[in-house]
Amino acid sequence: MIDINLAPMIDHTLLKPEATKEQIQQLCQEAITYGFYSVCINPFWVPFAAEQLKNTPIKVCTVIGFPLGANSTQQKVNEAQEAILNGAAEIDMVLNIGAFKSKLTDLVIHDIASVVKAAAGKAVVKVILETGLLTTAEKIEACKICIDCGADFVKTSTGFGPGGATADDVTLMRNTVGPDKGVKASGGIRDYLTALKMIEAGANRLGTSSGIQIVTQQQQPTTDSY
Repeated sequence: MIDINLAPMIDHTLLKPEATKEQIQQLCQEAITYGFYSVCINPFWVPFAAEQLKNTPIKVCTVIGFPLGANSTQQKVNEAQEAILNGAAEIDMVLNIGAFKSKLTDLVIHDIASVVKAAAGKAVVKVILETGLLTTAEKIEACKICIDCGADFVKTSTGFGPGGATADDVTLMRNTVGPDKGVKASGGIRDYLTALKMIEAGANRLGTSSGIQIVTQQQQPTTDSY
């Protein structure tokens, strides 16, 4: 039995470096079958996924500056522009975490705002904070910067960093960005009950590679893997 309320909130995700063409094709077909909001894939696969999802409501989401966030701003802008040209409708960019923790605030603002500008009117921009590397005060500050720069969403994690999404972080992020911006919980969401906790905490999008298990309400223990 499919949970029809959860499926449209899920970015069906496959970001493993060894993902094959056949697996990306399967991911797209699963998204169509289960009614997920999007597929979230690495930039190389965007043109292929866009072709697979042509004439369907499923969006193509890709990652920028992934997974470390340490690319130059121009690289991120170029990545975003190319991805949009290739069919991406959503851009999940990684915060420049080292610059942020170095208090190079102007650089961080420029980084996010430049990608937002490149995507304006063409794609939704989510900023991945990698919450496992930030203090509570840093999470709040990062959320405020993202919103001030015009980002559409803040997102918890890449799935490649320490830890993953927690309900406490999602609540903190929701309280900081307010009701009109998006909060995407990602990292370690592998079962139905965990997904519900994230939504109850304030997430309105979930990034997970376990979407089928979640929407068919297959109960699986949450683990630290992604």
